[in-house]
Amino acid sequence: MTTPIQLAEQLSTTTLLRFATAGSVDDGKSTLVGRLLHDSKSVLTDQLEAVEDASRKRGQEAPDLALLTDGLRAEREQGITIDVAYRYFATTRRRFILADTPGHVQYTRNMVTGASTAELAVVLVDARNGVVEQTRRHAAVAALLRVPHVVLAVNKMDLVDYAEPVFAAIAEEFTAYAASLGVPEITAIPISALAGDNVVEPSSNMDWYGGPTVLEHLETVPVSHDLTGCHARFPVQYVIRPQTPEHRDYRGYAGQIAAGVFRVGEPVTVLPSGRTSTIAGIDLLGDSVDIAWAPQSVTVRLADDVDVSRGDLIAPSDDAPAVTQDVEATVCHVADRPLTVGQRVLIKHTTRTVKAIVKDIPSRLTLDDLSQHPAPGQLVANDIGRVVVRTAEPLALDPYADSRRTGSFLLIDPADGTTLSAGMAGASFAAVVRAAAPADDEAEWDF
Repeated sequence: MTTPIQLAEQLSTTTLLRFATAGSVDDGKSTLVGRLLHDSKSVLTDQLEAVEDASRKRGQEAPDLALLTDGLRAEREQGITIDVAYRYFATTRRRFILADTPGHVQYTRNMVTGASTAELAVVLVDARNGVVEQTRRHAAVAALLRVPHVVLAVNKMDLVDYAEPVFAAIAEEFTAYAASLGVPEITAIPISALAGDNVVEPSSNMDWYGGPTVLEHLETVPVSHDLTGCHARFPVQYVIRPQTPEHRDYRGYAGQIAAGVFRVGEPVTVLPSGRTSTIAGIDLLGDSVDIAWAPQSVTVRLADDVDVSRGDLIAPSDDAPAVTQDVEATVCHVADRPLTVGQRVLIKHTTRTVKAIVKDIPSRLTLDDLSQHPAPGQLVANDIGRVVVRTAEPLALDPYADSRRTGSFLLIDPADGTTLSAGMAGASFAAVVRAAAPADDEAEWDF
C-alpha cells in the first residue's frame, strides 16, 4: 500500500495538466467530472456522504455525482452549471487542475475564463443529439484560445445502445469542423458518464472501441510547460532600491519571467522606451545565478542606470517585440454593460496598465457559422468580436498565436475597475484559417 509520504514523492515528480470541460446543457459535463473524481478515488469520504445525502433528499436512489462540482444553490436547483467550478485532483501519473465550465450560450464568457489557461479541452456531445450549435461554439472558443488538445467525449452512449455507427458519424462531423478551425489535435472517445463506461475503466459494452479512456488520455497526452524555447520576455513588477549601507547602490528589477531564457551578459532592450543595456546580474532566491528561465521569479540587475519602472518589459535586443499604440485584437466581452466605439477604457497587459479608447469595432463573430457581422457598433455580454484600441502609451504586445502570456490583455472600466473584455492580440483563428496552410514545423501551436 502506498503511504502518504510515498504518494507525495510521486506527485512531486509528476507533470501538471490544466484542462476544461464544455458542452451543451444536459450533455453531462458535471456528471462526467463527478464520475472522473469518484472512480479515480479523488473524492473525500465526507464529500461523498454529503452528495449521497443531497441526492436522497431529491428522491434519487444513487448518488448524483454532478453535485460534486455544481456547488451553487441555483446550479443544484436547476441542474445546470452556471459558474466555472475548479477542481484539483491527482493520480500517480499526473496532477490536474480542472475547470468545469457552463454550457448555456449566455455563459460563454465563463467558458473563456476556464479555457484561457487550459492545455486541453473536453467537449461533450449527447450521442442522441450529435453536434449542435453550442458544440460548434465551444470548439470555436477552444480554437480561438489556442487550446492545443481537444477531446470529443460522445456521452450517453448507453442511450443509443452503444452503437458504433452513431459514435463514428458524430466523431467524423466534429473532427472535420474542429480541424477547419485549425485545432491541431482532436481525440474522440465514446463514453457513458452515468454508467462509467470509458471514463476511468474501459467499457465492456463497447468492445469495438480500442482507444484510451478519458482518464488514460488525460494522463498520457503530451503536455509541454517548457517556455524556454519561446521569445524571452520579462515584465517588470517591482523596482528594488534598498538604499541601506550594505546595498547602497543596489538597483534591481523584480518580476516573473513570462517566457524564454535570460543570461548574464546578454544585451537587452527596455520597452516601451527602447533604451538598451546589458544584464549585469540575476538574483534568484537570494543567490546570484548566471541564467534564469520561465516561469522563475527573479531580480534582474542591469549594467547601466536606465529608467525602468513597473510595467516595462525587458527583452533580448535581437528579439524584442514591436511597440504600438494601435492594438488590433479579438476580444470576448464579459461585462453586462456593452463595449462601444469611443468608450474610454484601461488596458492591462502583463504588469502594465494604460489609458485607452476603443477606436473601432470592425466586426462581431457569429460562432455557430463563423460569419462576421460587420460594424456592430457595440459588443454585449458573451459577444466575441474584433476591436481596434488606441492607447495613451505604447505597449509591447506579442501576437496571441505566439504567446498566450504576452499576447493577452484585459479591458477595464476606469470608473470602477470592472473587467470589460478579455483580449487576444493579433489575428483571430478565422484569419488564421483563411491564411495559407502552415509549414510542417509550424503545424502545432507552441506556447
